[in-house]
Amino acid sequence: MKHFRIEIKWALIFSLMTLGWILLERSLGLHGEHVEKHATITNFVALPSIIIFVLALLEKRNKFYDGYMTYGEGFITGLKITFIVMLLSPAVNYLALEVVSPNYLENIGSYAVDNGLLTQEQAQITFSLPSYILQGLIGAAMMGFLTSAIVAIFTRRSPKAAPPNQTGSK
Repeated sequence: MKHFRIEIKWALIFSLMTLGWILLERSLGLHGEHVEKHATITNFVALPSIIIFVLALLEKRNKFYDGYMTYGEGFITGLKITFIVMLLSPAVNYLALEVVSPNYLENIGSYAVDNGLLTQEQAQITFSLPSYILQGLIGAAMMGFLTSAIVAIFTRRSPKAAPPNQTGSK
C-alpha cells in the first residue's frame, strides 16, 4: 500500500475535482436552464484533469523515483491512478447525480427529447443512473489511458550521462 500512496492521493484529488466540476456546472445552469450548452462546456474538464495527472506523475517521479522516471514507469503510474479513479467513479457519479445535481438526468433527457435527438424511451435508457455510472467507468478508462500515455511522455526524465573522466592525462 505504501507504494500506491501517491496514486491513491491523486485519484482522490481527481474524484474531488470531478465533484467540484459538477457543482460548478450546476451553479452555471448547465444542468438546468442552460442544459443545451452542457455538451460543449463540459469538455473543459479536460484541463484540470490533465493538470492533475501532470502533478501526480511529477510527484511520483520526484518522490518515488528520485527525480528520474522512464516513460513506462510514468505510464504505469497513470494507469494505477486511472484504475483507482474507476473504482471511485460509481460513488462519484452517484453523489453527483443524486446529491449535487439531482435534476440533471431528467433535464438532459427532456432536452434530448424536445430537440428530437432521442425518443422518450431512448432518453430514459441513456439518461438513467445505471447508464451514467457505466458511461463514467468507460469514460474514466478511456480518458485515463490516453492521458497517462501522453502525460508520461512529458514527465519522463533520464539521468544524465556522467561526464568523462578528465584527469589531464592523454
